[in-house]
Amino acid sequence: MKKLILMILSFFSLHAFAQKEKANSFIEKGNKYYRNHEMTLAENEYKKALAADPGNETAGFNLANTLYRQNKQIDAARLLLSMSSQSNNKSLLAKIFYNQGVILSKQKNLEQSIEAYKNALRNDATDKEARENLQKALLELKQKKQPEKKENKKQQKPDEQKDKSPSSMSQKEVSQRLKLLEEKEREIKKRVQKDKANSEGGAKGKDW
Repeated sequence: MKKLILMILSFFSLHAFAQKEKANSFIEKGNKYYRNHEMTLAENEYKKALAADPGNETAGFNLANTLYRQNKQIDAARLLLSMSSQSNNKSLLAKIFYNQGVILSKQKNLEQSIEAYKNALRNDATDKEARENLQKALLELKQKKQPEKKENKKQQKPDEQKDKSPSSMSQKEVSQRLKLLEEKEREIKKRVQKDKANSEGGAKGKDW
């Protein structure tokens, strides 16, 4: 029984080794196509490598780069996201998060790209490019928010210029308005009385 178990384990080990070798062969071919800018062919080879060895991180990472080069940014981002949740390799994670940041920045998802660059630096604090791109993304986000603040202020100004309701006016303003109304009312009364007097005087002196 022990011999049978050992034989089975040996078989699976040999099979796994053979699959890894097969995957590495596909990766090498894919890398050649990638260097020659033949991205479609490179993509196919990396997919073959993943079919032979699904957990092959090199094949997955290179496939994501190939997808990005073909403007398949959403597919690349999804693949990188999946890899980031499965890998424990800090060096690889730093590269994965860095590439995520690049893709998200290109899509103008600045807040998410900032978080991706931060994650890249958490896994590799010496990554100068990640640090530089993080600073650029932070600056771009700040510049983007400034016009929004100005627009909000412009929208608030018309409301401020509207006539104030009595409830929002101070007691001093209310008394001033009442005073003005009283003065206008007195002026109107004077005019009415004057017009009445002129009318009566004219009737008396009128030559029929």
